[in-house]
Amino acid sequence: MTSRVLITAGASGVGRAMAEAFDAAGAQVWVADIDVDALVECPSDWKQSLLDVSDEIAVSSTFKEVEAAWGGLDVLCANAGVAGPTAAVEDVPLTDWRSCLSVNLEGAFLCSKYAAPIMKRQRSGAILITSSTAGQYGYPNRAPYAAAKWGMVGLGKTLAMELGPHGIRCNVICPGSVEGPRMEGVLQREAVAKGMTRDQVYNGYASGTSMGRFVEGRDIANMAVFLASDAARLVSGQVIAVDGHTVNPDPKL
Repeated sequence: MTSRVLITAGASGVGRAMAEAFDAAGAQVWVADIDVDALVECPSDWKQSLLDVSDEIAVSSTFKEVEAAWGGLDVLCANAGVAGPTAAVEDVPLTDWRSCLSVNLEGAFLCSKYAAPIMKRQRSGAILITSSTAGQYGYPNRAPYAAAKWGMVGLGKTLAMELGPHGIRCNVICPGSVEGPRMEGVLQREAVAKGMTRDQVYNGYASGTSMGRFVEGRDIANMAVFLASDAARLVSGQVIAVDGHTVNPDPKL
């Protein structure tokens, strides 16, 4: 794979796993992340940008930088996201709602907005949006996050329709519960909200899948590399869960 790949939130977590997988597949990698410390830890041969995906001026500048350096862009992984608050809907401050949607949904929109013209000029490209199984089922006490992730599914399907005639594909990846620091925070907050222990919440999420387990970053990364490859050249407009098969998004333990 000789693709030029930009990954938002690519310096840690799922994004870092994506970057490593694309790198291993022979792609040129550019990671854009808001976390300075995480960027410092990235390999020196990866290009990088400090980026807040909710800042349109910063997003526009990053894509200009990418096009100037590479002359084009083959793959956008719109992966940046935040967990948002864990609370009953009546207890969610409007500021928290807006913050969650700004990073997750608006961030994916802004990155797609500025990737599209680059890909249109070369009449090829692939956009991969990282949504969530919350964007397929919803989750109680996670209204901002679920709403944002549902919106990202709609965005991805619309982009596939709009950009397909220009040779550009768009697919949405919906991870289930992913092992890692961000999910750990969700578990801790949900335990407090539900009056449960952290382990009870963890086991509840795991038991909601037929495979009885969480997924790892590499599972999402492998799907991203496939969807960006020529092996998936006619796969577009799809919403693909990588979740161990969710059978009950809200198990009661």
